[in-house]
Amino acid sequence: MKKDHMLLVPLYEHPADQPEAWELLIRSAGRLHSVVLNPDSGPGDAPDERFAAVAARLREAGVPVLGYADTDYGRRPHAAVVQDLLRHRDWYDTDGAFLDQASADPELLAHYGRLGVAARAAGARTVVLNHGVHPHPGYAELADLLVTFEGPWDAYRDAEAVPAWTADHPAGRFCHLVYAVPPGAPTAELARERGAAVHCAVPGTGAHPWGTLPHALEATA
Repeated sequence: MKKDHMLLVPLYEHPADQPEAWELLIRSAGRLHSVVLNPDSGPGDAPDERFAAVAARLREAGVPVLGYADTDYGRRPHAAVVQDLLRHRDWYDTDGAFLDQASADPELLAHYGRLGVAARAAGARTVVLNHGVHPHPGYAELADLLVTFEGPWDAYRDAEAVPAWTADHPAGRFCHLVYAVPPGAPTAELARERGAAVHCAVPGTGAHPWGTLPHALEATA
């Protein structure tokens, strides 16, 4: 896993609808930790050649491509999640897994442990768990990267101190995803102060904020 690159970018837009955004993302490869590929709340029902093309270009540029799979906080069956990961691998040659809506509860550690093993068996070199909050510390043993915040800027700005257990792990193991971020907001600085070396701060709002690029990339467009 790349630990010296800061931006994990979930760009949930079709390359045909936002070609300029995808081109900018590919040109910014040197600043990226990874990119989440999400054709249709997962891999979709059939391969999409446009997504395959951008995934190939990102990989050629050295960027890990993470296949999106929703785990529904542990409610989605193991087999369904694994099927998504296998389709991502077979259709888009992804080399990582982004397991969304991950539970934070200790009761589901075994479930997510099995998903992590299955993801690696499917070829994932980078496994990301998106809890959106700080989970039970046992989850740090199951993935390469934990998303411990996902939410709007106002909530991020006013968030309480991070749990003490996070100091036992390198900052490269934690990511904060922040949306509705105004221009100039010190998101990267706050992420570093809170022990997260990976982040993404986008201007998008509402139910679909991840259709916009991070401010850090838009500034260089």
